[in-house]
Amino acid sequence: MSKVRYGMVGGGEGAFIGAVHRTAAAIAGNWDLVAGAFSSTPDKARRSAAEIGVARGYDSWQDMLAKEASLPADRRIHVVSIVTPNFLHAPVAIAAMEAGFDVVCDKPVADTLEAARAIADAATRTGRRIAITHTYTGYPLVKQARDLVAGAGAVRRVMVKYTQDWLSRAADLENNKQAAWRVDPNRSGEGGAIGDIGTHAFNLVEFITGRRVKSLCAELGSLPGRSLDDDASALLRLEGGGRGMLACSQVCVGDANDLAISVYCDELGLHWRQEEPNSLRVGRRDRPEEIWHAGSNRAYLAPAIRAIQRTPGGHPEGYMEAFANIYHAFGQEVLTGKRAAGAPGYATLEDAIACMKFIHAAKKSSDADAAWIDLTTL
Repeated sequence: MSKVRYGMVGGGEGAFIGAVHRTAAAIAGNWDLVAGAFSSTPDKARRSAAEIGVARGYDSWQDMLAKEASLPADRRIHVVSIVTPNFLHAPVAIAAMEAGFDVVCDKPVADTLEAARAIADAATRTGRRIAITHTYTGYPLVKQARDLVAGAGAVRRVMVKYTQDWLSRAADLENNKQAAWRVDPNRSGEGGAIGDIGTHAFNLVEFITGRRVKSLCAELGSLPGRSLDDDASALLRLEGGGRGMLACSQVCVGDANDLAISVYCDELGLHWRQEEPNSLRVGRRDRPEEIWHAGSNRAYLAPAIRAIQRTPGGHPEGYMEAFANIYHAFGQEVLTGKRAAGAPGYATLEDAIACMKFIHAAKKSSDADAAWIDLTTL
């Protein structure tokens, strides 16, 4: 088997993230899309399959799982890719694993902490693999930042922000499929902005520092008439004594997609921004400031980090390539049956459940007038 055969649930007409997953898998080069249930509406599912060019299109995900499981081993899919609104993640993931398939799931892994734990129980029960696509850990310089922090002493402070403006007007919800489910607690779950982009910021903190967040206090807000948060901020306490600040918002006028993080350790401080992803700024007290650049020919980068880059320095790689790194890493694990040494190259269930605890704790804290909440007890 040279490529992972996969089927997609969701991601049809009017969807954004499905096309991103398909493009990333194609760039990764070790995946082959052969099946899909691209919409909960059968007509849309059929049209989407035809448009995408998938011969085995199904009217429902239940139908896809049942029929794919009945195919000969050399034809059936190996992995189900889930790109639906959050409330469907757990039902589809659990059913897929029980049918004998591994899973790639868009973040957050579920709509509630309880549902996330049900997915984890299914993974343990069935022995199936699951990867969650927290995209930004796929960037080479984010991985390099993690390596630098690991050798820089204790983490003292982290500051991360993820701000957008695409929901900054009341009219942004009109005739907008992507907005409609994200502001609906029945489909999105407990979190609005904290679930959609706050989990990316939170995951980036834990990934780069190598430390879990122990507790937080948070304040959530929203524009009038909205049921879920569209603006949030939190103070964080990390394992090992570090402190942090996190802000996420989808109503910050003028910010398109501004994810940025700074980490300060005993020996250095570093700064990375998603809108300028091929540069990492590193500062030390008694040395000139350094700018590290991405590129497969940059000898100062770790060999494993150079290996996941497709072009030499000066040829920018970005969001799609970072996403592709996640697909490639998980694909290799599926193909070989072996997990790579060290970090696996994708967000694990443990990482995903930590993000679900963040959503739940932030909501709980905000409801209690920004009280401190211990994530280790959730």
